[in-house]
Amino acid sequence: MTEHCMLCPRRCGGGRTETAGTGVCRMGTQPVVARAAAHLWEEPCISGEKGSGTVFFSGCTLRCVFCQNREISAGGFGRPVTVERLREIYSALIAQGVHNINLVTPTHFAPAVARSLRPALPVPVVWNSSGYESVETLRQLEGLVQIYLPDMKYAQESLAGRYSGAPDYPQAAKAAILEMYRQTGPYELGEDGLLRRGTVIRHLILPGCLENTRMVIDWVAETFEPGQVLFSLMSQFTPTPACSAFPELNRPLTQAEHDAACAYLMDSAIEDGFFQDPGSASESFIPPFDLTGV
Repeated sequence: MTEHCMLCPRRCGGGRTETAGTGVCRMGTQPVVARAAAHLWEEPCISGEKGSGTVFFSGCTLRCVFCQNREISAGGFGRPVTVERLREIYSALIAQGVHNINLVTPTHFAPAVARSLRPALPVPVVWNSSGYESVETLRQLEGLVQIYLPDMKYAQESLAGRYSGAPDYPQAAKAAILEMYRQTGPYELGEDGLLRRGTVIRHLILPGCLENTRMVIDWVAETFEPGQVLFSLMSQFTPTPACSAFPELNRPLTQAEHDAACAYLMDSAIEDGFFQDPGSASESFIPPFDLTGV
């Protein structure tokens, strides 16, 4: 039993047995997985033509009111799996021809996931997270993860507190992303256009929060030189039922907001990355959490 869990920036000290936990993530130490399948909707350099081998973990250290994966992040739906079973899941996905193994929201299971990555896999490993990470936990992954895919949700503490219950998010995410970059170094693309190594920073534009988006873009532009990281500006915000308690978020992103954010990005010093078309905002892009591949 983990008596005082300190894996994430909350350092909540929750007790965790193998199958249950009293911490913010509400999970035990044994990984819980809701889906494992090829996914074609990541950035082009990650999904490629054959897809990214995504493994969706249940539970989360954040409480984002706009979470599209709420069924598993807050609801906890999924099936407990052993470290040995995780290896089998990776092998099955690799046999399907996926370009990488993409671990989605794995932070609270980091020790077990780290064990599952030894020995090294024959494809790159993607650590796909909220960005709300502890540097100490990330250091346990050095040499095991080739690609980091963190969110940078907020540069404003007030928004982080209101919408994700984590006012320390900006500080924690910035430190985490710097550690991720330290481990991966500048991004490397293969001749096929697929990412072999590096850090891709994602940011989701929130309705009415353009100043937050501008501040995130500014931080990335000021922190990294061209050729060091990739930046992905996302416009797929879709209101969830939980957004009804936050009227300012309970609407889709407007075309004007999308265009303003993209224009600011294009005028920034960031040269490498992606931005989404507003048509990406659809529930049809949310995969079914039905224990496929688990």
